[in-house]
Amino acid sequence: MANEAAAAAEATPTPAPDASEEAAEDTGDAPAKDVPITTKLTAKTLPRMGQVVVDQDGWVLYRFDKDTANPPASNCEDKCEKVWPPAYTDDGKPELSGVDESKVGVITRSDGTKQLTIGNWAVYRYIGDKKPGQWKGQAVGGTWFVVTPAGQRNVTCLPTNTPKPVEPPADDAASGDDKESGGDSGGYDY
Repeated sequence: MANEAAAAAEATPTPAPDASEEAAEDTGDAPAKDVPITTKLTAKTLPRMGQVVVDQDGWVLYRFDKDTANPPASNCEDKCEKVWPPAYTDDGKPELSGVDESKVGVITRSDGTKQLTIGNWAVYRYIGDKKPGQWKGQAVGGTWFVVTPAGQRNVTCLPTNTPKPVEPPADDAASGDDKESGGDSGGYDY
């Protein structure tokens, strides 16, 4: 069947529709997984933490020190992305409030999905945050930090110890005897 589709595409007399179909396939592949799309980035000041960026639902976003900013790339995959869901995008143009448009970008992850960046750093949510506005992911593993509207690590408020990440969701429990977890609250009082 793939050969029939390829032959049909080659038989199309005008190349313009093929190019637009290809572009549609590229953007259609971005959220190939059933993933929530981040449609808004808002700069917000939270008590004790100061400047943060939240998504459209008020969830605090984080950056990962094991990622790279030059070039921008994510190194959080598989089990990591189950605990730290990427801020996925379909068009790379979220609504912005208090976040400079020049600081917002997009990377293509290894699975073809698109992820937002702030200041060239990929951004994520944390499943250990149980309600919007929480920042229990701050300093988890000594590598995860709340992101500022400029893409920097917000180190205004750090825990007294180095918290460990929460467990991946239960549907992945069978796959990991090597979990780096503990669900430690990190000394935060929420």
